[in-house]
Amino acid sequence: METEPENVSDTAESFKSLGVIDPLLEALATLSFHKPTPIQVKAIPPALEGNDIIGVAETGSGKTAAFALPILQKLWEEPKGLFACVLAPTRELAFQISKQFDALGSAIGVRTAVIVGGTDKMSQAVALSKRPHIVIATPGRLNDHLENTKGFSLRTLKYLVLDEADRLLDMDFGPVIDKILAIIPKERNTYLFSATMSTKVAKLQRASLNNPVKVEVSTKYTTVSTLLQYYLFIPYVQKDVHLIYLANSLAQNSIIVFTRTVHDAQRLSMVLRTLGFPAVPLHGQLSQSARLGALAKFTSGGRSILVATDVASRGLDIPHVDVVINFDIPTHSKDYIHRVGRTARAGRSGKSITLVTQYDVEWIMRIEKVVGKKFEEWPIDKEDVALLRERVDEAARTAASDLREKEKEGKGRKRGRNIKDNGEDRDDDVVEAGVPTKMHKRRK
Repeated sequence: METEPENVSDTAESFKSLGVIDPLLEALATLSFHKPTPIQVKAIPPALEGNDIIGVAETGSGKTAAFALPILQKLWEEPKGLFACVLAPTRELAFQISKQFDALGSAIGVRTAVIVGGTDKMSQAVALSKRPHIVIATPGRLNDHLENTKGFSLRTLKYLVLDEADRLLDMDFGPVIDKILAIIPKERNTYLFSATMSTKVAKLQRASLNNPVKVEVSTKYTTVSTLLQYYLFIPYVQKDVHLIYLANSLAQNSIIVFTRTVHDAQRLSMVLRTLGFPAVPLHGQLSQSARLGALAKFTSGGRSILVATDVASRGLDIPHVDVVINFDIPTHSKDYIHRVGRTARAGRSGKSITLVTQYDVEWIMRIEKVVGKKFEEWPIDKEDVALLRERVDEAARTAASDLREKEKEGKGRKRGRNIKDNGEDRDDDVVEAGVPTKMHKRRK
């Protein structure tokens, strides 16, 4: 039976008023977290009282601290190894959650371990043998260690967090999560955080939570008021040249370009670089070190254009993104909202531009209806676009040729080691925006 917290306002003056202890207050002050967000106000007090929590909140709402602070506070009272486990849908989100735990728990000496695919299993096994306080993991790799790493178990686990639960289940992690739930202690606290309460999430909630308190700060998907949203209506065959035109006219901005496929993310980053733009790709077929390197280059300003699949659309807190360009229009409105949510964060302004072809009109109308806004048309100079056409076509041919060569070279390796790593996490591109899983299986 779910309960709702009684008479809980969305605002509070301080973390101290929520019951947070002094060592954590010091860490919060160091991080310049002075005032709790609405989800923190609603979730932290019942969590500190020992309740299971269902949190319905969007990315960027401060939910990581909403579950990290109660766990760290209890850890301060009862320090022990393998105290809590956080399951996240993507490797990048797992690393980001780990950083937040490290920062918030700095005053109490918290030790964390990130257990994800694409990295060395042996070094992870060594890290787990040292009994870190908090394990942050993607489900596939955690289950692998539970089944195959000698001496590792979660018998002492006191807290389980399922972060971005809707995404975990959208990516077919359900059976793996069921395996994990079957072998961890029943006597534990469980926090489930999700942007939406789908039937799958509700089923998971019934299976894993005990009389939870439900806290909700947003029931409607929407975009922030500081985001200016535009579209560009173009023929399908002219998508590449219009992307380069936009990159050229927005050259002083930091830009994320979203594509539907890994192939286009890689191809477009090569086209952009060939034409002199500082671009870097981010997708699930890169090694883990390459993915973290791409993020680091973009967030540090070393590269001003990130060309990404939906691996970058949720969970990642990338500051100072000026413009989001949807090279491929997402066919689910919530994917659009997550993508454009990478800009106009924390009260700043931002722009989104969606390339709309003759095949996309229905999708853009649906998105406009969901967000409750009519998008403005982005102005272009057709003569400037025409002047770019020849150079862009040549760069596209070169990129396509280079990609074909790389695919031939790497075919044997992908059939072996690499596919196993990617399949373990299923953490981004296996379920492309709006493309059913069965279609992927058939195509593979």
